[in-house]
Amino acid sequence: MRNPYNLPLICSVEQYRAQVDADPDQELVDLVAWVPGLVPDLRYATANNLAGRPLYTRAQAVARRPVAVALARVQQRLAPHGVGLCVYDAYRPYHVTRAFYELIGNEDFAAPPWRGSRHNRGCSVDVGLVQLGTGQPLPLPTAFDELTPAAHVGYNDLPGHMLFNRSLLLAGMGLEGFRNYPAEWWHFDHPCWPEFDLLDLSFEELAL
Repeated sequence: MRNPYNLPLICSVEQYRAQVDADPDQELVDLVAWVPGLVPDLRYATANNLAGRPLYTRAQAVARRPVAVALARVQQRLAPHGVGLCVYDAYRPYHVTRAFYELIGNEDFAAPPWRGSRHNRGCSVDVGLVQLGTGQPLPLPTAFDELTPAAHVGYNDLPGHMLFNRSLLLAGMGLEGFRNYPAEWWHFDHPCWPEFDLLDLSFEELAL
């Protein structure tokens, strides 16, 4: 199925299931189940986000299988430092990306609907750091989705502990192949993203 911008878009659960049957890596999996100790902080299932209202009807973080495997390795890398990952968002249905762009209207911070997002492919994650054991968040340069200059990874007018935490997150993710979007310290793409289609399936349809 194609959207008004003529993007190839998977909107049918049957088509998605057929892709998974042909290639198991196409599967969207529950990140909390696949990444031991991952702390969910799923903002778009709450009103604590840019829109000021819930955009998801289910608080769930899912991603393609290779992304989940790589994220579990990041978690293992971070553990000796006494920290782990929290996840703010992962797979994002395409219609939510459209809603974001209508709200923000800035390609620097929101994927335009005529291109779609790597979140729609199940290949991007928005993550932060927490203390192992307590799950308490570690200080990072800004709040999640705070679209200010301080969110850029090149912004260095920050306390030393924030710079250290940001460097630790960037290094841990980078060593497992994730590529950061520089305007947002929390956003990372897995390099496998070109292998996957854009999806507009709800969490209820996925039934994970």
